[in-house]
Amino acid sequence: MPRSLAFYGKGGVGKSTIVSNLTATLAHRGRRVLQVGCDPKRDSSRNLIKTFPPITLMDLLAAGRTGLKKPDIVMDGGPNVECIEVGGPKPGVGCAGRGLGRLFEELEDMNIFDEGYDYIFYDVLGDVVCGGFAVPMRSGYAEEVYVVTSGEFMSLYAANNIARGIQNYAAEGDVRMGGLIANVKDLAYDRDLIEQFAARIGTHVVYYLEWNKVVYEAERRRQTVVRYKPDDPFVATLHGLAEAIEANRRIHIPQPMADDELDAFLETLFGFPQPEGATVARPVSAVAPVAGPSCCDASPSAGTGDADSLDVLRLRSFAGRSF
Repeated sequence: MPRSLAFYGKGGVGKSTIVSNLTATLAHRGRRVLQVGCDPKRDSSRNLIKTFPPITLMDLLAAGRTGLKKPDIVMDGGPNVECIEVGGPKPGVGCAGRGLGRLFEELEDMNIFDEGYDYIFYDVLGDVVCGGFAVPMRSGYAEEVYVVTSGEFMSLYAANNIARGIQNYAAEGDVRMGGLIANVKDLAYDRDLIEQFAARIGTHVVYYLEWNKVVYEAERRRQTVVRYKPDDPFVATLHGLAEAIEANRRIHIPQPMADDELDAFLETLFGFPQPEGATVARPVSAVAPVAGPSCCDASPSAGTGDADSLDVLRLRSFAGRSF
């Protein structure tokens, strides 16, 4: 069976760029990788595929396609790489998270997990704000979750929220946290902050990446670094990340902070204590996590039309699952 990893992180932290570069680097090392873009922007595989705009599962369903086969949704991402983009509804219409539930039904029907991949990567939209986007970890498809973070306040805040999601679902299944991948502008400035945060939530930093212009240059050309400039010194850094992921066996359940603890911790970490006279709100009484499906789990029969907006009326309780 392939090793299945999900990558989460605050929007804009560089997650998709890292995942596509990791995919290409592992492929260069002889590994077979399936990269699944779980974002309605359908841009996870942009630097890997030649087809643009990419084929998306939700576009095919919206067009009334049934009985889908592997060639219908799997795109060539170069040697040893195949890619899938879930896609989503038009902006402002429907529920983007529902596509993930339908995706796994289709993948099971295609027996795609038996195709001989070494890795399956799920590149998941931003923070865990919706049960639909938690499907890879909630339904047991992703056994390891890696969180991409910088040393900035909101990025660490999102990382803690994602860790809360992992903790919730670990009680129901086999999902575990693999650790943090730090993507920073200034390693000397951010490293100690991220190390302290990682220790506080009971995890570790798997690898550090520092901003490099060659990544920007490659991305402008819709390429990964290992394919754009295979002799660039930064390629060695990407191989270091690949080696760290392959060697990582510290799979664990994190111990994230409650909101009030997080605020106090980050303010102390950044050296900005609360203003004089500020008070900490009393935490809301804990409610046990709700098991079962989310509002995004209903399988769409035709996909992403305006009728999907009626799903708002089918919202189920998310008490205790605000991560």
